[in-house]
Amino acid sequence: MTELKSKVYRPVYFLMGDEPYFIDMVSDYIEKNVLDEMEKEFNQTVMYGADVTADDVFAAARRFPMMSEYQVIIVKEAQNIKNIAGKEKEGDSEKEKKGAEKAKFPIELYLDNPQKSTILVICYKYKSVDKRTAIYKQLDKKAVILESKKIYDNQVAAWIDNYLKGKGYIIGPKASSILAECLGTSLSKITNELDKLMINLPAKSEITLDIIEANIGISKDFNVFELQNALGKKDVLKANRIINYFAANEKEHPLPMTLSILFGYFYKLMLYHALPDKSKNSVMAGLGVPFNFVEDYKLAASNFPMDKLKRIFSYLREYDLKSKGVDNGSSSNGELLKEMVFKILH
Repeated sequence: MTELKSKVYRPVYFLMGDEPYFIDMVSDYIEKNVLDEMEKEFNQTVMYGADVTADDVFAAARRFPMMSEYQVIIVKEAQNIKNIAGKEKEGDSEKEKKGAEKAKFPIELYLDNPQKSTILVICYKYKSVDKRTAIYKQLDKKAVILESKKIYDNQVAAWIDNYLKGKGYIIGPKASSILAECLGTSLSKITNELDKLMINLPAKSEITLDIIEANIGISKDFNVFELQNALGKKDVLKANRIINYFAANEKEHPLPMTLSILFGYFYKLMLYHALPDKSKNSVMAGLGVPFNFVEDYKLAASNFPMDKLKRIFSYLREYDLKSKGVDNGSSSNGELLKEMVFKILH
């Protein structure tokens, strides 16, 4: 992005990986900013993988621009193009496969001599090219490769904090943790919600729990983050209030998502027990939690020794299966959650 903003362009950008957010960020910037509106009319082409072949892509890339220094070719959903990154066609015979091993794929032929006046952007989402292949090695030498990886659950809160800081806003650790727990790891979804928040706020505002509740619909009092805190403290009254709210609002609080988040929470408690060094810095690094939350995990670990945690994991598995209809009878998801929480707390 630094190069692009400085108008330093490369002939080929190969954007790949499981996280589409960064792929879209780069391709959208190129689509909107490299050519002016008049140049785009003749020199910018957006293709979709389901509609073109690899030969179509590289034939277009070999054309010369009209009345412009560059032409831009953007290939979206390129993972749907057979052979775009060296994949053999389905149904090839053994003889054809052996021939394919010797013959170069279209992308290899293009990379041997890329058109310098073309900026070719290949968006290869939800998968990556095998780094052991000759095609990857050639891409690494001749193209710009972006591998956009999914971020881990324990990185989301920090990512939210940094994203907002970059936009001139601030958020407290509890608010960012609630957003992380409730929005998941899809950066596109997270940024969409954060951008909607910022539209309604003055610059340099603090994004508080009240603002989150009013604009995103995540209750500051009745959410999975508060439930896991209540469980960690063995606050039976608060835990029951929250699960009663969840039971009355099952669509907004689906049981599978609640189970998944609780699994992550109790897994961190298990990691806490396994840490040889339980100093605050060690716990922060080992569990991936903010400094402010270390004492909460320390208290929860004292309430849930390892033998209890083992039983809790069996409960989580049992109720996950029941939520999918295995040995359930006619219990609603709300009733299943109440049963499970009772077992966890007693």
